[in-house]
Amino acid sequence: MTVYVDDMKARFGSMIMCHMWADSDEELLAMADRIGVQRKWIQGHPELSFGKHRNASWVHFDIAMSKRALAIRFGAVETDRYGPVLHTTRLAYDLALSLGDDDLAGRMAAKLSRIEALQKGRAQ
Repeated sequence: MTVYVDDMKARFGSMIMCHMWADSDEELLAMADRIGVQRKWIQGHPELSFGKHRNASWVHFDIAMSKRALAIRFGAVETDRYGPVLHTTRLAYDLALSLGDDDLAGRMAAKLSRIEALQKGRAQ
């Protein structure tokens, strides 16, 4: 199990924000507690999120860069801007495999290949 932070830098008022997500809700919430991010700011969670934040396409927190640094110090893995979409696509791929949905698994595998190609192009 792992907690991740990306390198997105989006302005929110006077702060610069990035995303933090994890392989499990428990691990994500534990890291939020550890770095001092209030649980009420979780997005995409069917029960813990509120208002428009419940409609996020994946479970994550938007965190300030200072909290990102703390998360990394406590073991979070740094990713690039493609990290969130890779994570959610891998989840969809694993679900498709577990359901025996070969069509969906094929589409997700193709999407993973496209994302990885974009990452390689960006790194060069």
